[in-house]
Amino acid sequence: MEAQLERYRNMTGEQRLGIALRLHELSCNVAREGIRAQFPGATEEEVERRLKERIRLAYEIEGKFRLKTT
Repeated sequence: MEAQLERYRNMTGEQRLGIALRLHELSCNVAREGIRAQFPGATEEEVERRLKERIRLAYEIEGKFRLKTT
């Protein structure tokens, strides 16, 4: 873990941002596959709509959690 953290520290901001964006895209793709498994007949538009709704709900829950812990 320490070695990985050191590698991150040695990266440029651009490199770290690239990793973050790739991880975000990976997590969205995993969520899309979960939506497709849950709703096999969903169109691509519906999958994207459900993904956006899940992201919105996650931000809402995170915001409420942060308010309670501060």
